[in-house]
Amino acid sequence: MSGTRDLERAELHRTIWRLANELRGSIDGWDFKTYVLGALFYRFISENLAAYLNDQERRAGDSDFDYAALSDEDAELGRDETVREKGFYILPSALFANVRRRARTDANLNETLFNVFRAIEGSANGTESEPDIRGLFEDFDVNSNKLGTSVAKRNEKLVKLLEAIGDLPLTNGGFDGNTIDLFGDAYEYLMQMYASNAGKSGGEYYTPQEVSELLARITVAGKTEVNKVYDPACGSGSLLLSFAKVLGHDRVRQGFFGQEINLTTYNLCRINMFLHDVNYEKFDIAHGDTLIDPAHWDDEPFEAIVSNPPYSIRWDGDANPLLINDPRFAPAGVLAPKSKADLAFAMHILHWLAVDGTAAIVEFPGVLYRSGAEQKIRQYLIDNNFVDAVIQLPPDLFFGTSIATCIIVLKKSKRDNATLFIDAGTQFARLGNKNTLAPAHRQRILDAFTMREDVPHFARLVDNADIAENGYNISVSSYVEQADTRQAVDITALNVEIAGIVERQVRLREAIDAIVADLEGEAA
Repeated sequence: MSGTRDLERAELHRTIWRLANELRGSIDGWDFKTYVLGALFYRFISENLAAYLNDQERRAGDSDFDYAALSDEDAELGRDETVREKGFYILPSALFANVRRRARTDANLNETLFNVFRAIEGSANGTESEPDIRGLFEDFDVNSNKLGTSVAKRNEKLVKLLEAIGDLPLTNGGFDGNTIDLFGDAYEYLMQMYASNAGKSGGEYYTPQEVSELLARITVAGKTEVNKVYDPACGSGSLLLSFAKVLGHDRVRQGFFGQEINLTTYNLCRINMFLHDVNYEKFDIAHGDTLIDPAHWDDEPFEAIVSNPPYSIRWDGDANPLLINDPRFAPAGVLAPKSKADLAFAMHILHWLAVDGTAAIVEFPGVLYRSGAEQKIRQYLIDNNFVDAVIQLPPDLFFGTSIATCIIVLKKSKRDNATLFIDAGTQFARLGNKNTLAPAHRQRILDAFTMREDVPHFARLVDNADIAENGYNISVSSYVEQADTRQAVDITALNVEIAGIVERQVRLREAIDAIVADLEGEAA
Protein backbone atom coordinates (compact mmCIF):
# COMPACT_ATOMS: atom_id res chain seq x y z
CA MET A 1 0.00 0.00 0.00
CA SER A 2 2.82 2.38 0.91
CA GLY A 3 4.50 1.76 -2.45
CA THR A 4 1.26 2.50 -4.28
CA ARG A 5 0.79 5.75 -2.35
CA ASP A 6 4.38 6.77 -3.14
CA LEU A 7 3.81 6.12 -6.86
CA GLU A 8 0.55 8.10 -6.79
CA ARG A 9 2.27 10.96 -5.00
CA ALA A 10 5.17 10.95 -7.48
CA GLU A 11 2.70 11.06 -10.39
CA LEU A 12 0.82 13.92 -8.72
CA HIS A 13 4.06 15.84 -8.28
CA ARG A 14 5.02 15.35 -11.94
CA THR A 15 1.60 16.61 -13.01
CA ILE A 16 1.80 19.66 -10.76
CA TRP A 17 5.29 20.49 -12.03
CA ARG A 18 4.18 20.28 -15.65
CA LEU A 19 1.00 22.29 -15.16
CA ALA A 20 2.65 25.01 -13.07
CA ASN A 21 5.33 25.55 -15.68
CA GLU A 22 2.85 25.51 -18.57
CA LEU A 23 0.63 28.04 -16.81
CA ARG A 24 3.34 30.36 -15.64
CA GLY A 25 4.35 31.76 -19.00
CA SER A 26 5.99 35.14 -18.55
CA ILE A 27 5.07 35.45 -14.86
CA ASP A 28 7.88 35.00 -12.36
CA GLY A 29 7.50 31.63 -10.66
CA TRP A 30 7.65 32.96 -7.11
CA ASP A 31 4.93 35.52 -7.97
CA PHE A 32 2.76 33.05 -9.84
CA LYS A 33 2.69 30.66 -6.89
CA THR A 34 -0.04 32.81 -5.32
CA TYR A 35 -2.32 32.10 -8.29
CA VAL A 36 -1.68 28.35 -8.34
CA LEU A 37 -1.95 28.03 -4.55
CA GLY A 38 -4.99 30.33 -4.48
CA ALA A 39 -6.79 28.25 -7.10
CA LEU A 40 -5.89 25.07 -5.22
CA PHE A 41 -7.31 26.60 -2.04
CA TYR A 42 -10.49 27.71 -3.83
CA ARG A 43 -11.05 24.19 -5.13
CA PHE A 44 -10.34 22.66 -1.72
CA ILE A 45 -12.76 24.79 0.31
CA SER A 46 -15.43 24.32 -2.36
CA GLU A 47 -15.16 20.53 -2.27
CA ASN A 48 -14.71 20.48 1.49
CA LEU A 49 -17.86 22.55 2.06
CA ALA A 50 -19.94 20.62 -0.47
CA ALA A 51 -18.85 17.28 1.01
CA TYR A 52 -19.66 18.50 4.53
CA LEU A 53 -23.18 19.70 3.56
CA ASN A 54 -23.89 16.59 1.48
CA ASP A 55 -22.93 14.41 4.43
CA GLN A 56 -25.17 16.41 6.79
CA GLU A 57 -28.22 16.11 4.54
CA ARG A 58 -27.67 12.47 3.69
CA ARG A 59 -27.37 11.62 7.38
CA ALA A 60 -30.71 13.37 7.82
CA GLY A 61 -32.30 11.05 5.25
CA ASP A 62 -31.94 12.83 1.88
CA SER A 63 -29.73 10.28 0.11
CA ASP A 64 -29.78 12.14 -3.22
CA PHE A 65 -28.84 15.57 -1.86
CA ASP A 66 -26.24 17.39 -3.97
CA TYR A 67 -25.28 20.84 -2.71
CA ALA A 68 -23.62 21.80 -6.01
CA ALA A 69 -26.98 21.37 -7.81
CA LEU A 70 -28.96 23.39 -5.24
CA SER A 71 -30.25 26.86 -6.12
CA ASP A 72 -28.58 29.80 -4.40
CA GLU A 73 -31.94 30.82 -2.94
CA ASP A 74 -32.47 27.47 -1.25
CA ALA A 75 -28.84 27.34 -0.12
CA GLU A 76 -29.18 30.65 1.75
CA LEU A 77 -31.33 28.92 4.36
CA GLY A 78 -28.34 27.06 5.78
CA ARG A 79 -25.82 29.91 5.68
CA ASP A 80 -25.65 30.91 9.37
CA GLU A 81 -25.32 27.40 10.77
CA THR A 82 -22.67 26.46 8.19
CA VAL A 83 -20.57 29.56 8.92
CA ARG A 84 -20.64 28.66 12.62
CA GLU A 85 -19.34 25.19 11.81
CA LYS A 86 -16.95 25.79 8.91
CA GLY A 87 -16.09 29.47 9.30
CA PHE A 88 -17.17 30.49 5.77
CA TYR A 89 -19.89 29.97 3.16
CA ILE A 90 -19.97 29.47 -0.60
CA LEU A 91 -23.19 29.55 -2.60
CA PRO A 92 -23.64 26.64 -5.05
CA SER A 93 -23.19 28.89 -8.10
CA ALA A 94 -19.86 30.07 -6.67
CA LEU A 95 -18.37 26.61 -6.06
CA PHE A 96 -15.13 25.91 -7.91
CA ALA A 97 -16.65 23.17 -10.07
CA ASN A 98 -19.56 25.35 -11.20
CA VAL A 99 -17.42 28.42 -11.93
CA ARG A 100 -14.93 26.24 -13.80
CA ARG A 101 -17.72 24.67 -15.90
CA ARG A 102 -18.87 28.11 -17.06
CA ALA A 103 -15.38 29.64 -17.34
CA ARG A 104 -14.79 29.29 -21.09
CA THR A 105 -18.06 31.04 -21.92
CA ASP A 106 -17.76 33.69 -19.19
CA ALA A 107 -16.48 36.87 -20.85
CA ASN A 108 -16.30 38.46 -17.39
CA LEU A 109 -14.52 35.60 -15.64
CA ASN A 110 -12.15 37.97 -13.85
CA GLU A 111 -15.11 39.86 -12.35
CA THR A 112 -16.85 36.61 -11.50
CA LEU A 113 -13.86 35.35 -9.55
CA PHE A 114 -13.36 38.73 -7.87
CA ASN A 115 -16.96 38.68 -6.64
CA VAL A 116 -16.77 35.04 -5.58
CA PHE A 117 -13.63 35.62 -3.51
CA ARG A 118 -15.08 38.76 -1.96
CA ALA A 119 -18.26 36.87 -1.07
CA ILE A 120 -16.35 33.99 0.54
CA GLU A 121 -14.35 36.37 2.72
CA GLY A 122 -17.46 38.45 3.42
CA SER A 123 -19.38 35.40 4.63
CA ALA A 124 -17.28 35.46 7.80
CA ASN A 125 -17.75 39.15 8.57
CA GLY A 126 -18.96 39.71 12.11
CA THR A 127 -18.31 36.10 13.15
CA GLU A 128 -15.60 34.37 15.18
CA SER A 129 -13.90 33.17 12.02
CA GLU A 130 -13.51 36.62 10.45
CA PRO A 131 -9.79 37.03 11.40
CA ASP A 132 -9.02 33.61 9.92
CA ILE A 133 -10.85 34.22 6.62
CA ARG A 134 -10.22 37.91 5.97
CA GLY A 135 -7.79 38.59 3.11
CA LEU A 136 -7.20 34.97 2.12
CA PHE A 137 -7.64 35.82 -1.58
CA GLU A 138 -5.91 39.20 -1.34
CA ASP A 139 -2.93 38.09 -3.44
CA PHE A 140 -5.11 36.44 -6.10
CA ASP A 141 -5.32 39.61 -8.20
CA VAL A 142 -7.58 38.73 -11.14
CA ASN A 143 -6.98 42.15 -12.73
CA SER A 144 -3.18 42.11 -12.57
CA ASN A 145 -1.20 42.87 -15.72
CA LYS A 146 0.95 39.91 -14.73
CA LEU A 147 -1.86 37.71 -16.04
CA GLY A 148 -2.13 39.60 -19.32
CA THR A 149 -2.29 43.06 -20.83
CA SER A 150 -6.02 42.84 -21.65
CA VAL A 151 -9.11 41.40 -19.98
CA ALA A 152 -9.36 38.75 -22.69
CA LYS A 153 -5.76 37.63 -22.16
CA ARG A 154 -6.18 37.62 -18.38
CA ASN A 155 -9.34 35.55 -18.65
CA GLU A 156 -7.61 33.13 -21.00
CA LYS A 157 -4.95 32.56 -18.36
CA LEU A 158 -7.58 32.22 -15.61
CA VAL A 159 -9.48 29.60 -17.64
CA LYS A 160 -6.30 27.56 -18.05
CA LEU A 161 -5.58 27.93 -14.34
CA LEU A 162 -9.03 26.70 -13.25
CA GLU A 163 -8.95 23.78 -15.68
CA ALA A 164 -5.43 22.76 -14.69
CA ILE A 165 -6.16 22.83 -10.96
CA GLY A 166 -9.52 21.14 -11.56
CA ASP A 167 -7.83 18.31 -13.45
CA LEU A 168 -5.37 17.49 -10.67
CA PRO A 169 -6.10 13.98 -9.31
CA LEU A 170 -6.93 15.11 -5.78
CA THR A 171 -10.15 13.17 -5.22
CA ASN A 172 -10.51 9.44 -4.75
CA GLY A 173 -14.15 8.47 -4.78
CA GLY A 174 -15.18 10.89 -2.08
CA PHE A 175 -13.90 13.62 0.21
CA ASP A 176 -12.12 11.68 2.93
CA GLY A 177 -8.84 11.67 4.81
CA ASN A 178 -7.00 10.55 1.71
CA THR A 179 -8.27 13.54 -0.25
CA ILE A 180 -7.28 15.93 2.51
CA ASP A 181 -3.82 14.39 2.53
CA LEU A 182 -3.56 14.84 -1.23
CA PHE A 183 -4.54 18.51 -1.10
CA GLY A 184 -2.08 19.16 1.70
CA ASP A 185 0.63 17.23 -0.09
CA ALA A 186 0.00 19.15 -3.31
CA TYR A 187 0.36 22.41 -1.39
CA GLU A 188 3.60 21.30 0.27
CA TYR A 189 5.02 20.19 -3.07
CA LEU A 190 4.10 23.48 -4.72
CA MET A 191 5.72 25.44 -1.89
CA GLN A 192 8.86 23.34 -2.15
CA MET A 193 8.90 23.62 -5.93
CA TYR A 194 8.60 27.40 -5.91
CA ALA A 195 11.04 27.78 -3.01
CA SER A 196 13.69 25.71 -4.78
CA ASN A 197 13.35 27.88 -7.88
CA ALA A 198 13.10 31.20 -6.08
CA GLY A 199 16.72 31.57 -5.04
CA LYS A 200 17.34 33.43 -1.84
CA SER A 201 13.72 34.42 -1.21
CA GLY A 202 12.52 30.84 -1.12
CA GLY A 203 14.26 29.93 2.12
CA GLU A 204 12.38 32.66 3.94
CA TYR A 205 9.05 30.99 3.27
CA TYR A 206 9.60 27.27 3.42
CA THR A 207 11.32 24.79 5.73
CA PRO A 208 11.89 21.36 4.11
CA GLN A 209 9.46 18.75 5.41
CA GLU A 210 12.14 16.44 6.82
CA VAL A 211 13.60 19.29 8.90
CA SER A 212 10.12 20.30 10.07
CA GLU A 213 9.40 16.74 11.17
CA LEU A 214 12.70 16.49 13.05
CA LEU A 215 11.99 19.71 14.97
CA ALA A 216 8.48 18.55 15.86
CA ARG A 217 9.69 15.14 17.05
CA ILE A 218 12.36 16.77 19.21
CA THR A 219 9.80 18.98 20.97
CA VAL A 220 7.33 16.15 21.63
CA ALA A 221 9.87 13.44 22.51
CA GLY A 222 8.29 11.18 25.12
CA LYS A 223 4.82 12.70 24.65
CA THR A 224 1.73 11.53 22.80
CA GLU A 225 -0.08 14.88 22.88
CA VAL A 226 0.50 18.57 23.66
CA ASN A 227 -1.74 21.47 24.56
CA LYS A 228 -0.69 24.15 22.05
CA VAL A 229 2.07 24.54 19.48
CA TYR A 230 3.62 27.85 18.45
CA ASP A 231 5.95 29.36 15.85
CA PRO A 232 6.84 33.08 16.19
CA ALA A 233 8.04 33.30 12.57
CA CYS A 234 5.70 30.76 11.03
CA GLY A 235 6.17 31.44 7.30
CA SER A 236 3.84 29.22 5.29
CA GLY A 237 3.07 27.08 8.36
CA SER A 238 4.94 23.91 7.44
CA LEU A 239 6.64 23.72 10.85
CA LEU A 240 3.36 24.04 12.75
CA LEU A 241 1.60 21.49 10.58
CA SER A 242 4.36 18.95 11.13
CA PHE A 243 2.76 18.37 14.55
CA ALA A 244 -0.43 17.23 12.84
CA LYS A 245 1.66 14.65 10.95
CA VAL A 246 3.71 13.57 13.97
CA LEU A 247 0.93 13.49 16.60
CA GLY A 248 -2.37 13.87 14.70
CA HIS A 249 -4.78 16.84 14.68
CA ASP A 250 -6.65 15.73 17.78
CA ARG A 251 -3.40 15.33 19.74
CA VAL A 252 -2.76 19.08 19.58
CA ARG A 253 -5.57 19.83 22.00
CA GLN A 254 -5.86 23.62 21.85
CA GLY A 255 -4.51 24.25 18.40
CA PHE A 256 -1.84 25.90 16.29
CA PHE A 257 -0.53 29.42 16.96
CA GLY A 258 1.86 31.53 14.92
CA GLN A 259 2.84 34.98 13.73
CA GLU A 260 4.26 36.12 10.39
CA ILE A 261 5.48 39.56 9.34
CA ASN A 262 5.17 39.09 5.56
CA LEU A 263 1.56 39.65 4.44
CA THR A 264 1.65 37.28 1.46
CA THR A 265 3.23 34.51 3.52
CA TYR A 266 0.76 35.14 6.35
CA ASN A 267 -2.06 34.52 3.87
CA LEU A 268 -0.33 31.39 2.57
CA CYS A 269 -0.01 30.07 6.12
CA ARG A 270 -3.75 30.40 6.80
CA ILE A 271 -4.50 28.78 3.43
CA ASN A 272 -2.15 25.95 4.40
CA MET A 273 -4.10 25.39 7.63
CA PHE A 274 -7.36 24.97 5.72
CA LEU A 275 -5.74 22.74 3.09
CA HIS A 276 -4.60 20.43 5.89
CA ASP A 277 -8.17 20.41 7.24
CA VAL A 278 -7.41 22.39 10.38
CA ASN A 279 -10.70 24.10 11.22
CA TYR A 280 -10.66 27.84 11.92
CA GLU A 281 -11.30 27.20 15.63
CA LYS A 282 -8.05 25.24 15.90
CA PHE A 283 -5.60 27.84 14.58
CA ASP A 284 -4.68 31.43 15.36
CA ILE A 285 -2.22 32.94 12.89
CA ALA A 286 -1.40 36.62 13.36
CA HIS A 287 0.16 39.19 11.06
CA GLY A 288 2.88 41.44 12.44
CA ASP A 289 6.37 41.79 13.92
CA THR A 290 6.70 39.23 16.71
CA LEU A 291 9.70 40.90 18.34
CA ILE A 292 8.13 44.36 18.55
CA ASP A 293 4.41 43.58 18.65
CA PRO A 294 3.75 39.95 19.65
CA ALA A 295 0.16 38.87 19.11
CA HIS A 296 -0.29 35.98 21.54
CA TRP A 297 0.29 37.35 25.04
CA ASP A 298 -3.05 35.88 26.11
CA ASP A 299 -2.25 32.44 24.72
CA GLU A 300 1.23 31.73 26.10
CA PRO A 301 2.84 29.64 27.51
CA PHE A 302 3.20 26.96 24.85
CA GLU A 303 4.19 23.36 25.46
CA ALA A 304 5.91 22.94 22.09
CA ILE A 305 7.60 25.71 20.10
CA VAL A 306 9.36 25.30 16.77
CA SER A 307 10.84 27.99 14.58
CA ASN A 308 13.14 28.72 11.67
CA PRO A 309 13.36 32.51 12.12
CA PRO A 310 15.00 34.69 9.45
CA TYR A 311 18.78 34.74 9.75
CA SER A 312 20.55 37.86 11.00
CA ILE A 313 17.81 40.35 10.21
CA ARG A 314 17.79 43.87 11.60
CA TRP A 315 15.52 44.86 14.48
CA ASP A 316 15.14 47.86 16.81
CA GLY A 317 17.37 46.45 19.54
CA ASP A 318 18.78 49.08 21.89
CA ALA A 319 17.50 51.86 19.61
CA ASN A 320 14.13 51.19 21.25
CA PRO A 321 14.48 52.05 24.98
CA LEU A 322 11.37 50.05 25.83
CA LEU A 323 12.80 46.71 24.76
CA ILE A 324 15.42 46.35 27.52
CA ASN A 325 12.52 46.36 30.02
CA ASP A 326 10.42 43.95 27.98
CA PRO A 327 9.93 40.83 30.16
CA ARG A 328 10.98 38.65 27.23
CA PHE A 329 14.42 40.26 26.83
CA ALA A 330 15.17 41.87 30.20
CA PRO A 331 16.38 38.73 32.03
CA ALA A 332 19.54 38.52 29.89
CA GLY A 333 20.44 42.12 30.78
CA VAL A 334 21.34 42.85 27.17
CA LEU A 335 19.58 42.98 23.81
CA ALA A 336 20.58 41.10 20.67
CA PRO A 337 22.53 43.34 18.26
CA LYS A 338 20.47 45.58 16.00
CA SER A 339 21.94 43.86 12.94
CA LYS A 340 21.38 40.32 14.24
CA ALA A 341 17.98 39.54 15.77
CA ASP A 342 18.60 35.76 15.95
CA LEU A 343 18.92 35.49 19.73
CA ALA A 344 16.08 37.99 20.25
CA PHE A 345 13.83 35.28 18.80
CA ALA A 346 15.42 32.74 21.14
CA MET A 347 14.72 34.94 24.18
CA HIS A 348 11.14 35.54 23.04
CA ILE A 349 10.63 31.80 22.59
CA LEU A 350 12.12 30.98 25.99
CA HIS A 351 9.83 33.46 27.73
CA TRP A 352 6.74 31.92 26.13
CA LEU A 353 7.82 28.31 26.70
CA ALA A 354 5.85 26.30 29.26
CA VAL A 355 7.72 24.99 32.32
CA ASP A 356 7.39 21.43 31.01
CA GLY A 357 7.79 22.41 27.36
CA THR A 358 10.48 22.11 24.70
CA ALA A 359 11.52 24.54 21.97
CA ALA A 360 13.59 23.69 18.88
CA ILE A 361 14.99 26.62 16.89
CA VAL A 362 16.95 26.56 13.64
CA GLU A 363 19.82 29.00 14.02
CA PHE A 364 22.57 30.53 11.91
CA PRO A 365 25.94 29.12 13.13
CA GLY A 366 27.32 32.52 14.12
CA VAL A 367 25.00 32.75 17.15
CA LEU A 368 26.91 29.84 18.71
CA TYR A 369 30.24 31.61 19.03
CA ARG A 370 30.04 35.35 18.27
CA SER A 371 31.21 37.70 21.03
CA GLY A 372 29.59 40.83 22.43
CA ALA A 373 25.90 40.94 23.29
CA GLU A 374 25.29 37.48 21.83
CA GLN A 375 27.93 35.97 24.14
CA LYS A 376 26.18 37.58 27.12
CA ILE A 377 22.83 36.13 26.04
CA ARG A 378 24.42 32.68 25.69
CA GLN A 379 25.89 33.13 29.18
CA TYR A 380 22.40 33.81 30.53
CA LEU A 381 21.02 30.73 28.78
CA ILE A 382 23.83 28.42 29.94
CA ASP A 383 24.12 29.74 33.51
CA ASN A 384 20.39 29.25 33.97
CA ASN A 385 20.51 25.79 32.40
CA PHE A 386 18.02 26.54 29.61
CA VAL A 387 20.01 25.04 26.72
CA ASP A 388 19.15 21.36 26.47
CA ALA A 389 20.97 20.51 23.25
CA VAL A 390 22.78 21.97 20.25
CA ILE A 391 22.58 19.95 17.05
CA GLN A 392 24.83 20.62 14.06
CA LEU A 393 22.95 20.00 10.81
CA PRO A 394 24.45 19.11 7.42
CA PRO A 395 25.11 21.85 4.85
CA ASP A 396 22.83 22.66 1.92
CA LEU A 397 19.53 21.53 3.48
CA PHE A 398 17.62 24.78 3.05
CA PHE A 399 16.50 26.59 -0.08
CA GLY A 400 18.39 29.81 -0.71
CA THR A 401 21.48 28.94 1.36
CA SER A 402 24.09 26.18 1.40
CA ILE A 403 25.33 27.04 4.91
CA ALA A 404 25.26 24.32 7.57
CA THR A 405 22.73 25.51 10.16
CA CYS A 406 22.12 24.18 13.65
CA ILE A 407 19.26 23.53 16.08
CA ILE A 408 19.21 24.96 19.60
CA VAL A 409 16.87 23.08 21.93
CA LEU A 410 15.59 25.00 24.95
CA LYS A 411 13.96 23.63 28.12
CA LYS A 412 13.06 25.16 31.47
CA SER A 413 13.03 21.84 33.33
CA LYS A 414 16.07 19.60 32.88
CA ARG A 415 17.33 16.56 34.78
CA ASP A 416 20.99 17.59 34.62
CA ASN A 417 23.15 20.71 34.53
CA ALA A 418 24.73 19.93 31.18
CA THR A 419 24.25 20.53 27.46
CA LEU A 420 24.14 17.81 24.83
CA PHE A 421 26.08 18.43 21.61
CA ILE A 422 25.25 16.37 18.51
CA ASP A 423 27.29 16.53 15.32
CA ALA A 424 24.92 15.46 12.53
CA GLY A 425 26.92 17.25 9.86
CA THR A 426 27.48 14.04 7.90
CA GLN A 427 23.95 12.68 8.29
CA PHE A 428 22.51 13.41 4.86
CA ALA A 429 21.78 12.05 1.42
CA ARG A 430 22.08 14.00 -1.82
CA LEU A 431 18.71 14.44 -3.53
CA GLY A 432 18.70 16.50 -6.72
CA ASN A 433 20.60 19.71 -6.07
CA LYS A 434 20.09 19.71 -2.28
CA ASN A 435 20.98 17.56 0.71
CA THR A 436 18.21 15.89 2.66
CA LEU A 437 17.77 14.20 6.04
CA ALA A 438 16.66 10.66 5.27
CA PRO A 439 14.52 8.79 7.86
CA ALA A 440 17.58 6.90 9.15
CA HIS A 441 19.46 10.17 9.69
CA ARG A 442 16.55 11.75 11.56
CA GLN A 443 16.19 8.66 13.72
CA ARG A 444 19.87 8.63 14.65
CA ILE A 445 19.64 12.26 15.75
CA LEU A 446 16.47 11.58 17.77
CA ASP A 447 17.99 8.51 19.40
CA ALA A 448 21.03 10.50 20.50
CA PHE A 449 18.81 13.33 21.73
CA THR A 450 16.65 11.06 23.87
CA MET A 451 19.50 8.84 25.17
CA ARG A 452 21.57 11.90 26.18
CA GLU A 453 24.81 9.94 26.33
CA ASP A 454 28.26 10.25 24.77
CA VAL A 455 28.67 8.65 21.35
CA PRO A 456 32.19 8.83 19.90
CA HIS A 457 32.47 11.42 17.13
CA PHE A 458 28.69 12.06 17.22
CA ALA A 459 27.34 13.16 20.62
CA ARG A 460 28.78 14.49 23.84
CA LEU A 461 27.19 15.62 27.09
CA VAL A 462 29.15 18.60 28.44
CA ASP A 463 28.86 20.08 31.90
CA ASN A 464 27.77 23.71 31.79
CA ALA A 465 30.77 24.71 33.93
CA ASP A 466 33.05 23.52 31.13
CA ILE A 467 31.09 25.60 28.64
CA ALA A 468 31.52 28.63 30.88
CA GLU A 469 35.28 28.04 30.97
CA ASN A 470 35.21 27.97 27.17
CA GLY A 471 33.76 31.48 26.99
CA TYR A 472 30.19 30.24 26.51
CA ASN A 473 31.03 29.03 23.04
CA ILE A 474 28.35 26.46 22.17
CA SER A 475 29.62 25.50 18.74
CA VAL A 476 29.30 21.72 18.33
CA SER A 477 32.78 21.40 16.81
CA SER A 478 34.26 22.72 20.06
CA TYR A 479 33.03 19.67 21.98
CA VAL A 480 32.50 16.74 19.58
CA GLU A 481 35.74 15.43 18.14
CA GLN A 482 35.68 14.72 14.44
CA ALA A 483 36.36 11.15 13.40
CA ASP A 484 39.87 10.70 12.00
CA THR A 485 39.25 9.57 8.43
CA ARG A 486 42.91 9.60 7.46
CA GLN A 487 44.26 6.28 6.23
CA ALA A 488 47.11 4.70 8.22
CA VAL A 489 50.25 4.21 6.16
CA ASP A 490 53.00 1.60 6.78
CA ILE A 491 56.12 3.69 6.12
CA THR A 492 58.46 0.65 5.93
CA ALA A 493 56.29 -1.09 3.35
CA LEU A 494 55.88 2.18 1.44
CA ASN A 495 59.67 2.66 1.29
CA VAL A 496 60.10 -0.89 -0.02
CA GLU A 497 57.46 -0.20 -2.67
CA ILE A 498 59.13 3.07 -3.68
CA ALA A 499 62.53 1.36 -3.91
CA GLY A 500 61.02 -1.26 -6.20
CA ILE A 501 59.50 1.43 -8.42
CA VAL A 502 62.83 3.25 -8.64
CA GLU A 503 64.64 0.01 -9.52
CA ARG A 504 62.12 -0.73 -12.29
CA GLN A 505 62.52 2.82 -13.61
CA VAL A 506 66.33 2.32 -13.78
CA ARG A 507 65.94 -0.97 -15.69
CA LEU A 508 63.44 0.58 -18.11
CA ARG A 509 65.68 3.58 -18.72
CA GLU A 510 68.69 1.24 -19.40
CA ALA A 511 66.57 -0.75 -21.86
CA ILE A 512 65.41 2.41 -23.62
CA ASP A 513 68.99 3.70 -23.83
CA ALA A 514 70.11 0.41 -25.40
CA ILE A 515 67.33 0.59 -28.01
CA VAL A 516 68.23 4.19 -28.84
CA ALA A 517 71.91 3.24 -29.21
CA ASP A 518 71.03 0.38 -31.61
CA LEU A 519 68.86 2.70 -33.71
CA GLU A 520 71.61 5.31 -33.88
CA GLY A 521 74.13 2.61 -34.92
CA GLU A 522 71.91 1.42 -37.77
CA ALA A 523 71.38 4.99 -38.92
CA ALA A 524 75.14 5.57 -39.07
